[in-house]
Amino acid sequence: MMLYLHGIGHFHPENVITNRFLEELEIGTDEAWILERVGIRERRTVLPLDYIRRTKNRDPRAAHEASLYTNAQTAAAAARMALDRAGLGPADIGMVVSGSCTPAHTTPVEAATVAAELGVDAPCLDVNSACASFGMQIDFLGRMAPDRLPPFVLMVQPENFTRSIDFSDRSSAILFGDGSTAAILSSSVKAAAAFVEAQSGTNAAAWGKVTIPPQGHFRQDGHAVQGFAIRRMTESVRVLMKSAGEDNGHRGRFRFIGHQANLGALRTVCERAKIPEEQHWFNVDRFGNTGCAGAPAVLSLHWDELAAGDRVGMAFVGAGLTWVHLLLTVEGDA
Repeated sequence: MMLYLHGIGHFHPENVITNRFLEELEIGTDEAWILERVGIRERRTVLPLDYIRRTKNRDPRAAHEASLYTNAQTAAAAARMALDRAGLGPADIGMVVSGSCTPAHTTPVEAATVAAELGVDAPCLDVNSACASFGMQIDFLGRMAPDRLPPFVLMVQPENFTRSIDFSDRSSAILFGDGSTAAILSSSVKAAAAFVEAQSGTNAAAWGKVTIPPQGHFRQDGHAVQGFAIRRMTESVRVLMKSAGEDNGHRGRFRFIGHQANLGALRTVCERAKIPEEQHWFNVDRFGNTGCAGAPAVLSLHWDELAAGDRVGMAFVGAGLTWVHLLLTVEGDA
């Protein structure tokens, strides 16, 4: 496969959920406890902080009404950054693909709401694989015949997770934040950065380990899910390092970006795969687990650092239980 990455963007809302804020909710947690277990200092939310204090988000349906932003607005903000980096405008986009753990609508497809926000006139569809959505979208587009794709495809991942969090449950309240990402891809117009490898799979028998029921709160079997995530990301990064030439003298930099579940899990993966700290890019400590927007937001935050010869291995895991890994190569200035 060869999918050229012309631009990538991110957006995080301005409201900050600190560990002190969570401690003040009196749910049996404090900053030391949170840092020891998940390594997260802050998260962002589209919800007013006073709303969380007052209600602890008992009713997820009310959270949509209380939100300061819609999914379409946060996705569009990330998309404008991606378009600016690509030197393109809404009229250049020939397809919009969206995916999210927390879509705002069952119908219509969320991609259509984002396209409307941006003024894009193009076919819209959703390719959703929970926290693995970014990777699955790349894999999906990479399987399509190049001559069947328009010159530029906009992918978006609007992930406003805190609307689905029960803030009286410390096990989930400490983990999640909100963020959105977007990327401009092409199979025909070349760019310095390109996805050259994608593999995916699903352990469907374990689909019930992570769920968000209709109009309900996020729930997971944390122990089982973390075990799956660590094992699967470790296997993925070993494959990616081999593909990137780490075992035969490749002279460029290799960087690893994993699913931003929690810092402890990511560091365990790095330890098992023998990835030095300087080769590990992450943002979970500053933004929490932002679902399918986590790993691409890390790439977006480091966009200006990419240089010729770089190889970036990305490993995603999500509900399903689904996994995807990608290899991004840079052959010129991104």
